[in-house]
Amino acid sequence: MSFIGKDFLLSNDCARELFRGSAENMPIIDYHCHLSPKEIAENIEFRDITQLWIIDGHSGDHYKWRAMRGNGVTEDYLTEGRRSSWETFEKWAETMPYAMRNPLYHWSHLELSRVFGIDKILKPETAREIFDECNAKLATHEFRGQALIRKFNVKVVCTTDDPADDLCYHKMIADNPFGTKVLPAWRPDKAMAIENPAAYKEYLGRLGAAADMDIRSYRDLRDALRRRHDFFASMGCSLSDHGIDTFYAADHTASEIESVFAKVLRGEVPSVEETAKFKSAFLFDEGVLDAEAGWVQQYHVGPLRNNNSKMFSLAGPDTGYDAIGDLPTAAAGHKFLDRLASCDRLAKTILYNLNPKDNEVFATMAYTFNDGSVPGKMQLGSGWWFLDQEDGIRKQINALSSLGLLSRFVGMLTDSRSFISYPRHEYFRRILCDVLGSDVESGRLPASEIEDIKRMVRDICYNNADRYFGF
Repeated sequence: MSFIGKDFLLSNDCARELFRGSAENMPIIDYHCHLSPKEIAENIEFRDITQLWIIDGHSGDHYKWRAMRGNGVTEDYLTEGRRSSWETFEKWAETMPYAMRNPLYHWSHLELSRVFGIDKILKPETAREIFDECNAKLATHEFRGQALIRKFNVKVVCTTDDPADDLCYHKMIADNPFGTKVLPAWRPDKAMAIENPAAYKEYLGRLGAAADMDIRSYRDLRDALRRRHDFFASMGCSLSDHGIDTFYAADHTASEIESVFAKVLRGEVPSVEETAKFKSAFLFDEGVLDAEAGWVQQYHVGPLRNNNSKMFSLAGPDTGYDAIGDLPTAAAGHKFLDRLASCDRLAKTILYNLNPKDNEVFATMAYTFNDGSVPGKMQLGSGWWFLDQEDGIRKQINALSSLGLLSRFVGMLTDSRSFISYPRHEYFRRILCDVLGSDVESGRLPASEIEDIKRMVRDICYNNADRYFGF
């Protein structure tokens, strides 16, 4: 019997019935990911399993990199890229036996099984045969980028895109459809990052060129972003996403924000107080744009980024040196959302916390601002980043169940740069069915209402997202 068998993570008969009858074959809406639109448009052909799974140039799977470093693997196998594909894969196979109970152990074997049909345990003794078998399959048309997306019945993919992006690859995909909608999602983080004036001024040049205007004031910035927001909407975008360390809701005046902006343009580093005021104004104005356009806004809150300064200088961002932050979020988060709600500019909103202590904080924050206009308007997002593992998923489900309506939840996403992360939806669905099935078996939910529970499972897996986002 294979490790990832048909009853994987399903501990009781009701869980197995729910998964096989209601969850297993539902389509997928991947409403937040980091897939490359260029790679999708060009229907990427992967050189080998190492490129697909571990490292592609200086980018790749920072989850795996963290584990490999922890197992004594040096950077010449990772971001430095000085080793062969086989040597890097071999180091990952050597790491796998030490990764038991890490979600990577489950995800990796799920992906081998569901993508490649390989049910062997990855370890040094099996590494070469798995490497060769994966590579032989990757050389075929059925394992190119678009085919891998179609394989998992993905109806919609939302990428993560900067306001200055021209979205040319989204247009290419729209002109040459392959069965899955690929839509942009608005990620304006760089337009708010005033801490480094030199980098910020360079970015404003690119944003201004995209908007066909000079940006010399905060008012100009707002106008440029509105132009780009409208362009994104014309390309099918209906979601924004903000990666922030905490919420910002400092009191400020328009003249103060213009003064801070002018200071940054002069090349002067703003103070902590000035930065907080600027970000407060920026996030509010972005929220107004989203509400007026009828978009969904997402807030990913809580990372502490680029903590290893030596490795950041060598490898750059998003290479595995981020961690969970612990800044206060409750007071500023409520104040920020209240400002939007008070002027009737609070869009549909999903809140994601990275610190597990904030599960209940964010659940209650979201439900404080539901207004009855839309079922599930304010959402506690799925377990994210360090929390998208079994324990984190169960805790998110329990927090939402205790303090809100699990039945209105829009479900899982990949938040991934990999074309083969879609088994994470199966992983989530199995855990969801196990939670609900255990409740039925223990009498916490009535067995007589099993049809309603099956409907809930189908809704969380797909239908709620389909209705909520309206793609």
